[in-house]
Amino acid sequence: KLAVAFAVSGVLLVPVDPWTPAVLLLLALPAVAVAGRLGVAAPLRALALFAPFAVSLLAVNAVTRPGGDVLVRLGALEVTTTGVAVGASLALRALLVGLLSVAFTLTTDAGRLLTSLHQHARLPPRATFAVLAGYRVLEQLPERWTTVRQAQAVRSPDRRPGSPLPRDVGSLARAAFAVLVVSLRQGERLAIALETRGLGDGPRTVARPVPLDRRDGLLAAVVLGVVALVLAASWRSGVLATWATVGG
Repeated sequence: KLAVAFAVSGVLLVPVDPWTPAVLLLLALPAVAVAGRLGVAAPLRALALFAPFAVSLLAVNAVTRPGGDVLVRLGALEVTTTGVAVGASLALRALLVGLLSVAFTLTTDAGRLLTSLHQHARLPPRATFAVLAGYRVLEQLPERWTTVRQAQAVRSPDRRPGSPLPRDVGSLARAAFAVLVVSLRQGERLAIALETRGLGDGPRTVARPVPLDRRDGLLAAVVLGVVALVLAASWRSGVLATWATVGG
């Protein structure tokens, strides 16, 4: 999945017309919802997260990229057809890459991903286990934050039973500092434990291998095949545009 996501993101660097990424985005939405078993809400939330960035790409390119006919004049700024087309293409590209990234994150176990990278991409053991340990620390931050906030609230003499946790700046700052200190100490203990167990010394075995099988090949073939078909159809219909055709 990671290689396919990178491949699709690389292919999307070529077209700068809005139609090609729009078709791919319309195809990716149901595919992510069904194949990833995420439902409809998760892909829509992913699009909403990246929507402000996409709108900014559209706005900046619409008023700064010369070429084509002038659609609107906003003082000293001119909104051109080329700027709108390129901006819309970049905005849709950002939405599509964001959707694929969120889908990859939600459907991939971090431990299996790093094990697979260690097996098949020859990621060194030191980097593999260090990244995995850091990920586990980050994964525990929400729970640790809640625990620290509750512990500090219990020690507060003015808090009544059942009242909400304090949200003033002082309480939040003290909780953030406590979480930072605890996380640093945990990271130090993890580093000592990994070094003590001989991380990176000699060849290592994998307890739970992550094989690449026919399902991975089928995923790559289907996704890349659909992308190739959309690009071919866009080219045959005459709507495909590249950076060369829009003058950089």
